[in-house]
Amino acid sequence: MSFHIVPIFAAMLKNDLILKAARGEKTERTPVWLMRQAGRILPEYRAVRNSLSGFKELVETPALAAEVTIQPVDILGVDAAIIFSDILVIPEAMGLTYEMVEKKGPHFPKTVEKAADIDKLKVADPSDLSYVYEAIKITKKELDSRVPLIGFAGAPWTIFSYMIEGGGSKTFSKARKLLYTDPEMADRLLDMITKSTIKYLKSQIRAGADMLQIFDSWAGVLPPEHYSRFSLKYIAKICDAITEVPITVFAKGAWWALPEMADLNCRTVGLDWNMNPKEARKILPNKTLQGNLDPCALYADNESIKQETKKMLDAFGDHPHIANLGHGVYPDTDPNKVKFFIESVKELSTH
Repeated sequence: MSFHIVPIFAAMLKNDLILKAARGEKTERTPVWLMRQAGRILPEYRAVRNSLSGFKELVETPALAAEVTIQPVDILGVDAAIIFSDILVIPEAMGLTYEMVEKKGPHFPKTVEKAADIDKLKVADPSDLSYVYEAIKITKKELDSRVPLIGFAGAPWTIFSYMIEGGGSKTFSKARKLLYTDPEMADRLLDMITKSTIKYLKSQIRAGADMLQIFDSWAGVLPPEHYSRFSLKYIAKICDAITEVPITVFAKGAWWALPEMADLNCRTVGLDWNMNPKEARKILPNKTLQGNLDPCALYADNESIKQETKKMLDAFGDHPHIANLGHGVYPDTDPNKVKFFIESVKELSTH
């Protein structure tokens, strides 16, 4: 059913630049949004967040999640909203609860250590994540077709990393160790995460998401052979299963995997700030590219930001491009600098 509904949503949008760019169509200027645009950089977000018990309450309260999703559209002038949520809602729906520890990040009180721990998990039922779909529906109504809404999920390898490791890590050595010591167990858990994610993303589309992004935040910790075997294989399954809306794959640190990404059934490939857009254009001639300004460039003065923005736009040239940072905007970034970057993209890329 969603296959027929989604194009109608798209056709009604007042600003569909991102969807056009994702499809490889010519646009009058380069569309722009930012990873982590809804969040701590905005005082308006902090006001909502500080009225609650914590991050998870905000994620799980649809009306408030919708409110902070829309804030950057109103305040910063971005060309898309991205639903306010977290990639770790998937392991929670599978039966592995997470906590968000202030100033430290995610923490899993229990982790997957042995095969018996996987026995206690389940493929997530979409109904377990109804608060996300409700937030999407409210957001779509409140946006009133101004800009598209992006839905998202974590890549299976990144979710797996947290479920094994129990939180963030510089090395993810526990998760990587399992790939060597028990690849069958690793595949079993990755397969469950993949099935859960496909159901979850399809439900986001039904709720009204106009496009999707898969975040592989910990792609760069794997050697190339393991990345192909334990990450890209499962990302490919997700891309193959979802045909209704454009998908972006963002694999941080996996510059050497770009040639393999040419074969993914995704429309857009996100580049981090260490990747070379000119090289990516040669490797991925049939994909739209997204990115890739260094988030730290936004600490500079306005003139420097404008120069760096122009360099970035010139590097992508006439290749289909969605402007973004090469990772999420850092929380202590001045919102006025973020707004200046967005306005610079609009000004410098208008044909």
